[in-house]
Amino acid sequence: MRISFTVGADVREAQGKGASRRLRHVGKVPAILYGAHQDAQALTLDQQNLLTMIADERFYSSIVQLKIGDRLQEAIIKDVQMHPAKNLVVHVDLQRVVATEKIRIRVPIHFKGETIAPGVKNEGGVVSHMRADVEVSCLPADLPEFLVLDLSGMSLNDTKFLADIPLPSGVSIPELTQRNAPVVSIHAPRAEEPEPVAAEAAAAVPAEGAAPAAGAPGAPGAPGAPGAAPAAAGAPGAPAAAADARKGEEKKEAGGKKEGGKK
Repeated sequence: MRISFTVGADVREAQGKGASRRLRHVGKVPAILYGAHQDAQALTLDQQNLLTMIADERFYSSIVQLKIGDRLQEAIIKDVQMHPAKNLVVHVDLQRVVATEKIRIRVPIHFKGETIAPGVKNEGGVVSHMRADVEVSCLPADLPEFLVLDLSGMSLNDTKFLADIPLPSGVSIPELTQRNAPVVSIHAPRAEEPEPVAAEAAAAVPAEGAAPAAGAPGAPGAPGAPGAAPAAAGAPGAPAAAADARKGEEKKEAGGKKEGGKK
């Protein structure tokens, strides 16, 4: 049986929210120990010692030896409740360990071969982890410190599932009886969306005080605008002006003929 941590504990007599708050004020953490067909037992742990241990991932996947007075009790960590705003442990749940009974505990998954996987090295893919740990069932003596999943043979768009994790003898994954969930995959990186060009946005809106473009409604010289030039011949409103011009030319020609006759 692999034991990595030894935790000192005291029996806790007073219980309830008020008693738990008083314990936390003096640097203690309320805990509960249950399992192995025995009654649950209220304990008190040391806050500073716990903060040191919970920083190690092995703390959650190891057999912990509780030293309760003069008695030793093997246990596993089932739950650690942290304060939502402070780096303080609020409560700990522990389960007794019996050598002849299987335990269920979460162990971390260690990934290897990511950088040499063809999907990453040759095809420019990105590794996406869907799981960082998994719950296993085994006897205390068979408990692994972690599980290893090799990614060195994965190509782009490949996925590895729970069933692909090699398991030591005597270790099983209970979740596999319900579903074979994905653990890790290699996929193409997402293309970044181009940012809108400021110049294009500025061109779409005329600058303040700028003159309208030629021919635009209200632009100088546009039809109907103040000071606009007379309409060209053939345009709406131009026939009357053209008729007046022809009459003037005819009068000039008639006058010239009369003067020629008098001579």
